[in-house]
Amino acid sequence: SGHFGSRTRTFIQARAYRSPFPFGAMGHGLCAMGQSGGKHVEVRGNRRRLLVGRVDGEAGPGVVAGEVNEDDRAVINGLDEQSIIDMVGGGRARSISSESRTTPGQRAMQSAGDALDPAALGLGHTCRKGSWDENQDSWSILTAETHSLYAIFDGHGGKGHDVSNFVKDSLPKLILKDTRFKTNEQANMISDVFKKTQSLVTTSDRMGKLSAQMSGTTATVCIHDHNASTFTLAHVGNSLCVVALALGTTWRGLPLMRAHDPTLKEERSRIERNGGRIVFDGHDSYRVYARNAHYPGLDISRTIGDLLGHLECGITAEPEVVEGKLAPEHKALLLCTNGVWEFIEPTDAVTIVMQFPPQQAMAATERLAKEAWDRWIREEGGAVVDDITVVLVRLDAKENSAEGSKTNSV
Repeated sequence: SGHFGSRTRTFIQARAYRSPFPFGAMGHGLCAMGQSGGKHVEVRGNRRRLLVGRVDGEAGPGVVAGEVNEDDRAVINGLDEQSIIDMVGGGRARSISSESRTTPGQRAMQSAGDALDPAALGLGHTCRKGSWDENQDSWSILTAETHSLYAIFDGHGGKGHDVSNFVKDSLPKLILKDTRFKTNEQANMISDVFKKTQSLVTTSDRMGKLSAQMSGTTATVCIHDHNASTFTLAHVGNSLCVVALALGTTWRGLPLMRAHDPTLKEERSRIERNGGRIVFDGHDSYRVYARNAHYPGLDISRTIGDLLGHLECGITAEPEVVEGKLAPEHKALLLCTNGVWEFIEPTDAVTIVMQFPPQQAMAATERLAKEAWDRWIREEGGAVVDDITVVLVRLDAKENSAEGSKTNSV
């Protein structure tokens, strides 16, 4: 892995919400402002073969017990009863996402709302099952007249597929329900939504709908304002989003976030303050464990779910949030789970998908997923392949489409 290259030109003016962001170390330095005062933070490039470490014996001594939060129960029931399309509140809209059931190869797709032509919109997606019994990745795309939501989730633990699917269904709906959506309070809103989703996972666990004591998910969510050409991006974990920057005839992949590595100074400090410890696993990763215990073994420091880790180890669901403005030279957003980023650098991934025109975004995602799969086979000798999810949003779809000015919104 190693560091992504360093350049000095600012291409997006963005501010980090509550946490410093490492954009200055990642090429064409995305300038991050906020509590960090614009400080540039080094990006760690450590490999992560498995999110949850293998340890001997049972995970822990018990469960996170407690009474069911009745307010959360009401929210969960309300979200179950209302479709995401009904929440858009007027205008044409279309939702596509992964289904909850697992298929032998790719995760099946479900859709709702108005007809959506991925070729015209420059949208691509794929979700491939890896070596495990279940595909634990999930994804979601919602397109509306003025805004779109793109989201990916990478589950881990014995029931990580259930947690990632629950979060995939619930978190976007919470965004749409919040009165701060599409206002200047959107950064505060999305941070609160992540934490509310963690509360809903806890309540669902207590209700017996989920098993989230030792299972959880990453979450990466992007709100894209079509008219203003801006984004609000929030994440926990290591499912990352990059922007494709056109440099003449070549491409550069610019990460818009960092992986939540427990060895980062502020992450380590929070973990150790809250009863956790960080241990090198002897292979590839530093992992988080409870003091004097052999669980949860996570190699990321922020997740949704993982109730024991949140209670005893300082794991948190508070996301890092960044807002930015897209420029004409920014041609695509690429969201991928760690099944891609484990062995492919951002510029390599962008170069692969941008070989295809916007109308072939689906083929582009398949090509990147195949390359990621082949690299897992080569690097791991066929022993293991992680689940692989790719969501591609071609920002240049309008300028390359005969559909005209309406091809980037529904």
